Amino acid sequence: AQLVESGGGSVQPGGSLTLSCAASGFTFSDYWMYWARQAPGKGLEWVAAINSYGMTTFYEDSVKGRFTVSRDNTKNMLYLEMNSLTPEDTAIYYCTRVRDPSEVVKLMGDRGQGTQVTVSS
Repeated sequence: AQLVESGGGSVQPGGSLTLSCAASGFTFSDYWMYWARQAPGKGLEWVAAINSYGMTTFYEDSVKGRFTVSRDNTKNMLYLEMNSLTPEDTAIYYCTRVRDPSEVVKLMGDRGQGTQVTVSS
């Protein structure tokens, strides 16, 4: 199984970015997916999760209303649209697969190598 994130970069506060995750080597539609992030000097935290068919989503409180997670099972792709970015969103963002939603808050699962997002003026 392989998960490859892309789309990170540097953006000014208030800006937007969309992250992508290309999945391969497994049946993508069998898995819940979530995005996790790790800010400099801080622990890993989950930010957005989506069920296997894309009908149910969950968000960590600090990103609600600003981030949108989505997936395209025909393309084996996961996305994270991020708007109104703040410096507190600066982190490495990881795409992660899990079998069960209970694994999201436990930060379990297989994840990719991550993509860096930097929000700075």
